Amino acid sequence: MPYTPAFLPASGRPRTVLFVAFPDMGLLDLTGPQTVFWAASKALAERGVPGYLRHTVSLDGGLVRTVEGVELQTSPLAAFTRVPVDTLVVPGSPDIERVLAESGPLVEWLRRKARATRRTASVCSGAFLLAQAGLLHDKRVTTHWAMCDLLRERFPSTRIDRDAIFVCEGSVWTSAGVSAGIDLSLALVEADHGRDIAMQVAKELVVFLKRPGGQSQFSELLRSQTKDGDDFDELHLWLANNLSSDDLTVDALAERAGMSPRNFARVYKQKTGRTPAKAVEIMRLEAARRMLEDSKRNVDQIARVCGFGDEERMRVTFQRNLSVSPRDYRKRFAT
Repeated sequence: MPYTPAFLPASGRPRTVLFVAFPDMGLLDLTGPQTVFWAASKALAERGVPGYLRHTVSLDGGLVRTVEGVELQTSPLAAFTRVPVDTLVVPGSPDIERVLAESGPLVEWLRRKARATRRTASVCSGAFLLAQAGLLHDKRVTTHWAMCDLLRERFPSTRIDRDAIFVCEGSVWTSAGVSAGIDLSLALVEADHGRDIAMQVAKELVVFLKRPGGQSQFSELLRSQTKDGDDFDELHLWLANNLSSDDLTVDALAERAGMSPRNFARVYKQKTGRTPAKAVEIMRLEAARRMLEDSKRNVDQIARVCGFGDEERMRVTFQRNLSVSPRDYRKRFAT
């Protein structure tokens, strides 16, 4: 039976994808998605199906230098004024605030072009350019975890999802930092041509773990370490080694930290951005994820070892935080 994609354009022609370049953009933000769409086109060609026409574009065309020092040849935006565009992909930059200040014409082009484009996607801090263009108003979005606070501060009408690998809101897609652009692009390909093609691309790129959008983009320990000071580093290490304990209450943690329960709860939330109870939950979740990926223990054993008590409590926690059950998580990510 011939392969029939779910959403083949009515014309039966390849879809045009524009990768928008600008000075000091992140190289992998752009080349990761480019490689996914290239590999998808290759896989589709093997089945006799039109793939993706891929163009790297910039405001004036010519060579554009990435923040890493690599120069990419680009076509001018004006060359695509009358070209039907299926997908726009906008990378980010480590120096996104300066880029924003210097990208007025590019932002205006994005604002206009997005209206005539089926979908628009950003990688990492590229979300700031979409927000500046007015494309993220009152939308759930994500970006690199280190830039979530700045995005919310600069564009308070956005609804920030700090944990998601990528988010789809209508015709707008946003992803977390750098390599998450590959996950987002695989999801775009899957939306166009189904899971089989997306998984074939993942294998081609040796991306063994195709992460869903709901998977957390960084660990609780990393989150805690990036906040002010190292006040709770010792406590966090102790917690990581004692997750099976059934006495990880605020009172017990406060005693461990040498503080009163009330003061501990207040200072902990201020320093880490989490309540103590939420931090314990997320650390248990992360421990369970690692065991589901790497160990041969059954799900109920993992639930007990990680301090959930039983499989049902762990299932509820997985659904609340990752939108997937422990058993389905293992099917997707077990090595």
